[in-house]
Amino acid sequence: MSIITNIQSIRSHIPSHVRLVCVSKFNPNDSILEAYKIGERIFGESKVQELCGKYEALPKDIFWHYIGHLQSNKIKFIVPFVSLIHGVDSYKLLEEINKQAEKAGKRVKCLLQVHIAIEETKFGFSPDELLETLTYEKWFLLKNIQICGLMGMATFTSNKIQIRSEFKSLKMLFDKVKSMYFVDNELFSELSMGMSDDYQIAIEEGSTLVRVGSSIFGSRNYN
Repeated sequence: MSIITNIQSIRSHIPSHVRLVCVSKFNPNDSILEAYKIGERIFGESKVQELCGKYEALPKDIFWHYIGHLQSNKIKFIVPFVSLIHGVDSYKLLEEINKQAEKAGKRVKCLLQVHIAIEETKFGFSPDELLETLTYEKWFLLKNIQICGLMGMATFTSNKIQIRSEFKSLKMLFDKVKSMYFVDNELFSELSMGMSDDYQIAIEEGSTLVRVGSSIFGSRNYN
């Protein structure tokens, strides 16, 4: 199936209030342009060097989302143009984003990544760590970042009951954080969860951003 056909099929299962992030990492510019030509504008990348190259080469009305594990020393390269950073998994990283955003004269939108899967290889705050960190007053002194919501990845498993349970727990945590710390902040509204294999379950459990790659572009060429 073609990229266009794949997107049309996925779009038929996504309600209007949910945004699609076309995960374009390791895919060539021509594939991104194919999706772009039928109206897609949000693309997700996980490598800083690759993202910077694509930003320079592709249309400037694309909204680039950084969805990978971000290293502190590479933040400065994407801050000038990135639309949303999905995976902020420590207060130290948030401080560095704020520092680089201040230098660039920008306010960068971020999502806090929560570890909801049973796999230890995934990154993120534990729910308790997140709530503890949010109690620090210094958190709110970071004026060049905007916390827009939470992000999480479910366990890689065929067990849909487990996947649903993990997404449900993240939605409950989102609601708790919203009521405790962002109740009057309309920008705290995003819940990024769901990928190619589980985005429909994620939407049912409250996702506002789904990150879909292989179901759009096919298998990736990691070379």
